[in-house]
Amino acid sequence: MASITAQSAFKLNSGYELPLVGFGVYQIPAAEAEKATAEALKVGYRHIDSAAAYKNEAACGEAIRKSGVPRGDIFYTTKIPPGKNMGYEAAKAQIDTSLKEAGFDYLDLVLFHAPYGGSAVRKQVWKALVEAVEEGKVRSIGVSNYGVHHLDELEQHIKELEAERGGPGKGGVLSVVQHEAHPWCVRKDIAEWSAKRNVAVEAYCPLVRGQRAEDKTLAKLSEKYGKTWAQVLTRWSLQKGFVPLPKSVTPSRIKDNFAVFDFELTPEEVAELETDEYSPIAWDPVKSGLDD
Repeated sequence: MASITAQSAFKLNSGYELPLVGFGVYQIPAAEAEKATAEALKVGYRHIDSAAAYKNEAACGEAIRKSGVPRGDIFYTTKIPPGKNMGYEAAKAQIDTSLKEAGFDYLDLVLFHAPYGGSAVRKQVWKALVEAVEEGKVRSIGVSNYGVHHLDELEQHIKELEAERGGPGKGGVLSVVQHEAHPWCVRKDIAEWSAKRNVAVEAYCPLVRGQRAEDKTLAKLSEKYGKTWAQVLTRWSLQKGFVPLPKSVTPSRIKDNFAVFDFELTPEEVAELETDEYSPIAWDPVKSGLDD
């Protein structure tokens, strides 16, 4: 396989490049989020993953501005909250709010956070995202926590919007799918669907919140490579073709979670670590119905 470095990136369907390891700030309080994001940028991360629901967009933006790293070198993601009250106008307003909160002229990536709200809501939110790209407010768009049935529906919505809005390209370009992924929740169907379309797969909870730290295979590989169990999991995610989003507020762990470019698991070890379990540890909107 091609060597993966700290500068490696995924060329998105939008044309932009997504750094292969992101820093997640899920539920980190604003005061801590600014410090943690600053530390992440200091050790080399150039990809920050936030969301309106996390209530730390302003903190992330402040850390980015103070970092001394050029804005153009940082890939910043946020997300639109799901729900039946989230439609076209609400999504457009949320994009403007997220821009203001972060203090940016543009957002690198905006995802619809989960497929809740029903088909009409999903189509309306997607249309708002497409228009935000056309207006220069957002560079790339995608979805989070979508199952294959939701993704198939999205492709239909894109076709419908092309017909309604003037032809090819007018329905938007899907660049990223994000969901929980690790050796105990691989979601092969989504990975295969995405690979066929060059859609980047971002993996949240790649460290399984520490719940599998005592796994025997993980411990064996950790000892072999002289790496932490978290580093082995992050490396596994990279070698599966995912874009992992490890989270921590501890400076030493933030640093360690990015120090994954000086070793490589064998194909056999990647396969050995993977399981047939379906054991998500977070919420699981992926399994929700189209009417939910």
